[in-house]
Amino acid sequence: MGCVCIKLCRRHEDPALLAAQTCFDEKEVKALYELFKKLSRSVTNDGYISKEAFQVGLFRNSKNQSLFSDRMFNMFDTKKDGVIEFGEFVRSLSIFHPNAPHADKVSFAFRLYDIWDTGFIERDEVKTMILALLKESDLILPSDNVETIINMTFEDADLKRDGKIDMEEWNDFVARNPSLLKNMTVPYLMDLTIAFPSFTRRSEIEDDSFL
Repeated sequence: MGCVCIKLCRRHEDPALLAAQTCFDEKEVKALYELFKKLSRSVTNDGYISKEAFQVGLFRNSKNQSLFSDRMFNMFDTKKDGVIEFGEFVRSLSIFHPNAPHADKVSFAFRLYDIWDTGFIERDEVKTMILALLKESDLILPSDNVETIINMTFEDADLKRDGKIDMEEWNDFVARNPSLLKNMTVPYLMDLTIAFPSFTRRSEIEDDSFL
């Protein structure tokens, strides 16, 4: 067991480096490490956050299929290896920090809706996301209403009238509809030492866990 512990500890990036690259300070990075460990141990204690652990920890859902949680997991898993490492966790959460650059939030939201990773948001992707969110919320909306929402969205956003929304059009669309980014900011990330004081105290005790 001792060898496994050493291996897992060495796998994580230096908190000072992560602090320099994100909106968090070093103490907050260490608090996030405690949260990361809690999530990674919720299913399998292997030093990573699996998709199941991600859904359980952040969405309270491990059984039901969720397009939104799947998309979020894929966005956090920047190396595309099926798990979230600590560095990926911190850098991705940083985008939701109140002080994160607006451009980063816009880009993340765009890629979230670009389900098929084509570099564009297409009508079928918007429809897929709407239907998934309705299903996950146990809501029913007539198909005509769904089509109306899609038509209105593309009427406003698809300025080039080519049936898809590119990054430039998305920037303009978000500028006119700032509420689209409402969920891209998590106020609690502003001061993790206040939001999660127990994590902070524990990280001070286990300050050598990154070594």
